[in-house]
Amino acid sequence: MRWLVAAALLAAAGAAAATPAPVTGRWLTAEGKAIVEIAPCGAQLCGQISRVLKPRPGGPVVDANNPDPAMRTRPIEGLSILTGFTAKDDRWAGHIYDPESGRTYRSELAATGATLKVKGCFGPFCRTQVWQRTR
Repeated sequence: MRWLVAAALLAAAGAAAATPAPVTGRWLTAEGKAIVEIAPCGAQLCGQISRVLKPRPGGPVVDANNPDPAMRTRPIEGLSILTGFTAKDDRWAGHIYDPESGRTYRSELAATGATLKVKGCFGPFCRTQVWQRTR
């Protein structure tokens, strides 16, 4: 009977360790170009560009590189770039849209203190950025 209680406690401890750190809030992107706000959207987490800090010189303030021509006039501010994020082990898994390339990638988010690791993957190739928590 004691081994059953010990096994239950170990399982509970393992489950608690696998819960990802919260990622909701406002984050400054790696190159300081924008602030992305992550918040619940239904049962998942989503993120949108709440403010553009460094627009591309001469670049569009709209989603000009979107593969769907009907969406190319959407403003960048307010654009949803993180979608469908759910807890997966010790991180959040979903998709990230890159308005500079017009592509959507498989993505993972992992927070540690005031930093957020944002990984985007296309097939076996991945790239990680570090975003900073901001107000």
